[in-house]
Amino acid sequence: MLLRLPKTLTEEKMEHLPDNNSKYKDVVYWDERYKTEQCYDWLGGFAQFQHLLEKVIKKEDSILILGCGNSSMSGDMYTAGYHAITNIDYSSVCINTMSARYNSCSGMTWHQMDVRQLSFPDASFNVILEKATLDAIMVEEKTPWEVSPETACFIHQALTEISRCLKPGGRFISVTFAQPFFRKRLYARNEYNWSVNHHSYGEGFEYFVYVMTKGEELSPEDAALERKLLEDTKSSLGPASVTPTPAEDKEDFLSSIDL
Repeated sequence: MLLRLPKTLTEEKMEHLPDNNSKYKDVVYWDERYKTEQCYDWLGGFAQFQHLLEKVIKKEDSILILGCGNSSMSGDMYTAGYHAITNIDYSSVCINTMSARYNSCSGMTWHQMDVRQLSFPDASFNVILEKATLDAIMVEEKTPWEVSPETACFIHQALTEISRCLKPGGRFISVTFAQPFFRKRLYARNEYNWSVNHHSYGEGFEYFVYVMTKGEELSPEDAALERKLLEDTKSSLGPASVTPTPAEDKEDFLSSIDL
């Protein structure tokens, strides 16, 4: 009789890889994945950047987590004392599964929602947090230098909604693999009415935690960056874009960025 050995983490990860990067933006792909995958944490678990979040999030803060997925982050944060947590994801399978998994956590709620159309009143949250959600939106971008008009529009819609739902003095926290040179091009805009700061964590791979504080002005450096980008793109592709060059999608985007 043959014995079936348990799958390794690498085998489980390979099992859920899509045929091409564009499927990372497809809700059908995520619905199917969440039917069998129990938990996965892009960019490492909460414990790896908890020391950074503790500096900018209070235990009593109202927190919105965007694109929660099946990550353990919400549960880990709840265990750490953050109990006013609202989670959203556009996969109904994910929301149903996670809601059942954490049904004993009073104060934690789960909603199916599009990050571009948040159904919350203005100034609803002290903290809005995302981990690799915006990275997933950008999976079809060929290099960090290029942001297509479609993706730039998507990101702008999301950031506009995030800013709207933040309370004055509230913080948008973005956990990502993207280096400041590239990600600040998207975040450092006066119309979002926030400042931009960043920290890093990780060994071997370096990941970044961006903290945008609503109501604070951009630093002179970030304001100058915005002016330059606006001048460079005034008559071309839109905000935070540079002229793209054709390229083949030859590698899996997100599989190379997790710990």
